Amino acid sequence: MRTMTLLIAAALSLQGCGPRGAIGTNLGGNDADQPSTAPHWDLESNREGIALAMTDAAGATAIRLLCPAGGNSFLVNVPSFKPIGSEERLSFGSGGNVITLVADPRGDARHGGVTGSGSLPDDIKGLLEGPITATYGIQTSGPHPPLPTELHRQFVTACFERVDAAAIAASKPNSSTSPCLVQDGELLRMTPLKAIGTEPFWGAWIEGRCVTYSTPEDQKGTRLWTRFNTGPQGGIWVGTLGGKPFVLRTRPVVTCSDGMSDNRYQIAVELTVNGEERRGCADPILK
Repeated sequence: MRTMTLLIAAALSLQGCGPRGAIGTNLGGNDADQPSTAPHWDLESNREGIALAMTDAAGATAIRLLCPAGGNSFLVNVPSFKPIGSEERLSFGSGGNVITLVADPRGDARHGGVTGSGSLPDDIKGLLEGPITATYGIQTSGPHPPLPTELHRQFVTACFERVDAAAIAASKPNSSTSPCLVQDGELLRMTPLKAIGTEPFWGAWIEGRCVTYSTPEDQKGTRLWTRFNTGPQGGIWVGTLGGKPFVLRTRPVVTCSDGMSDNRYQIAVELTVNGEERRGCADPILK
């Protein structure tokens, strides 16, 4: 009996000397035993724009895709990339669908790492449909997991909504816009024209909805406020001069001659003024 008691005491003594937690359940655990966070995508929206950020297993941002507010642009930022003084290209895409963006070889002081930028790709949806990779020189980020379907849809939709909003804002007149370029509260985007006619001589300077009509008797010209419309072949400007209809029509042609010189013009003009029908030619005024 004494021998058995000594053996039990020795076993208990050895257990006390062993590593803590080696026998039984490890309640505390250690860092190596904790599961890491799975890489995942997050959709972010702030004053800068709409962004997709990939968070890696360590909790750091691995890559960030951004559609900035107020413009038709697309940015890809990789914080881990090191700037290369001679490298200005950053490639981005999924599988064989790849685009090349312009990168600042000095790096991105605002976001860190390196950022590639360019116009929003028409096929941005296709670029994001598979595992995503970015390459800068010999540095590569990815392939990263594909976007969840709903995040993919939301990001693509938001990017194109920003482009549409910027286009609408750009089309609106502001305080510095010439009244000649505004009709029904909208901006008329058209190249100014200079028209000339002979037998009898006349000229017209066309800017937006304004037409300055001149003759040998009125060389300075009279500016008419017309209403502009797009016809089946070209533009139509309708107004009045001296209480009579003033209608000027344009249409593109291979060549138009003024009948007095060797000049050849790209646009033919038909003019109704003072109850008369006149012909002429016009060219765009390139500023």
